[in-house]
Amino acid sequence: MTGDERTPKVAAVGAYAPRFRISADEFREAWGQFHAAGVNGKAVPDADEDTLTMAYEAARRALDAAGTPEISFLAFASTTPPMAEEDVTARLGGMLGVPDDATLHVFTGSTRAGTRALVAGLAAGPWDDGVGLVVAADAPRGEPDSAEDHAAGAGAAAFVLADDGPASVVERAEYTTEFPGTRFRETGESSVEGLGVTSYDRRAFSETLAGAVEQVDTGAVDAAAVQAPDGKLPYRAAGALGVGIDEIRAGALVHELGDTGAASVPLSLAKSLADGYGRILAASFGSGAGADAFVVEASDDVPVSLALDGDDPVSYAEYLRLRGDLTSGPPSGGGAYVSVPSWRRTLDQRHRLLAGKCPDCGALNFPPEGACNGCNSLGEYDDVRLTGEGTVEALTTISQGGAPPEFAEQQAKSGDFDVAVVALSGPNGGEASVPAQVTGAAPGTLEIGDSVETTMRRIYTQEGVTRYGFKVRPTGEL
Repeated sequence: MTGDERTPKVAAVGAYAPRFRISADEFREAWGQFHAAGVNGKAVPDADEDTLTMAYEAARRALDAAGTPEISFLAFASTTPPMAEEDVTARLGGMLGVPDDATLHVFTGSTRAGTRALVAGLAAGPWDDGVGLVVAADAPRGEPDSAEDHAAGAGAAAFVLADDGPASVVERAEYTTEFPGTRFRETGESSVEGLGVTSYDRRAFSETLAGAVEQVDTGAVDAAAVQAPDGKLPYRAAGALGVGIDEIRAGALVHELGDTGAASVPLSLAKSLADGYGRILAASFGSGAGADAFVVEASDDVPVSLALDGDDPVSYAEYLRLRGDLTSGPPSGGGAYVSVPSWRRTLDQRHRLLAGKCPDCGALNFPPEGACNGCNSLGEYDDVRLTGEGTVEALTTISQGGAPPEFAEQQAKSGDFDVAVVALSGPNGGEASVPAQVTGAAPGTLEIGDSVETTMRRIYTQEGVTRYGFKVRPTGEL
């Protein structure tokens, strides 16, 4: 299928990977061997990160690069959504300020989900009153000492689709055939598995991808974004796909991020566009087996905002702790109970930084309730959204054992963490003092007076429902 003038174009791109990294050598030291061929290291989510928060990070960057347009269509893709049954696009949409009447879709169940979401976005547009936003985020995991876990990384990529944009999908096709067992995760399980039959896996991968690629006119491409379960399989399929090793290497991120599942091809496509390649082949594979293939042409530089460089190495023991495999056990006591309905009533503040401006003195108040902290008057505040940028006013470190019970799980995974009072800026001047956890930086890194910015992370989980909200990190950390 070829593109036409009514098909939306890629107007901007964002991408994100966690700052923590574990090297292949750490696995070799722990297990005596490393099963993920061609992977030098991989990205590891922080204790308060999951695919929803990574999707927010990538989406925010794409939207900023596009000039923060209004969203009419939102698609989220992942094989590891934070909830097995819940439309997480509602939460993601709330964090991003997506209008209530926007179209929302979730794609999951296959590493092909990222390109499925992108194809759906291309088919849904164009939109008269906004843009489309497609986000793929993934963090697969396997059983310890399995090839799947040794390769499993994390990351997210986001694409803004609009009538006008410098990149177009000019060819696309799909192909399916039956190859059960190449990669699967049973209902109720968290770890992905495979049969481990190498010849069967290679045949399924190469034949299925080739079935899709053969239907498009690839021409001479500058880069190839190919599904990467490890660092060798994409190169083994080069001949079947009609591309060279150099083209695959140009788009590859698996060597430093690991297997990013449904985000693998979107991330490689984001990298290829950021590097200025003019014609790119994208080819995704999902076990079962199915494949998508499309050709992207860029007539000009695509606005991009990528945060893929991680510089915080972790040991294998720290890796297990961040995964939750090594903890001190459940906390004693139930912690401060906040019902889901009560939490929902605060989402404007926690997700959208809604503050109140006093009509009498103009002071900003967060949360927007009670007496004004500037003049002590009582009345209705004017709604104001804080910018998410500010400076540290006060700071303390919560050491091991000092966290409230509801935060004990996070502390068991990540260790000590900082809490700050931050003066967040208003859109037209003024500041509001806001308490927040610090993320993205080691305890003691920040000092009073330092600049910070907000991001979305997991806060804690009660009654099986995770509470998300803003935290702060050093400005420009990513």
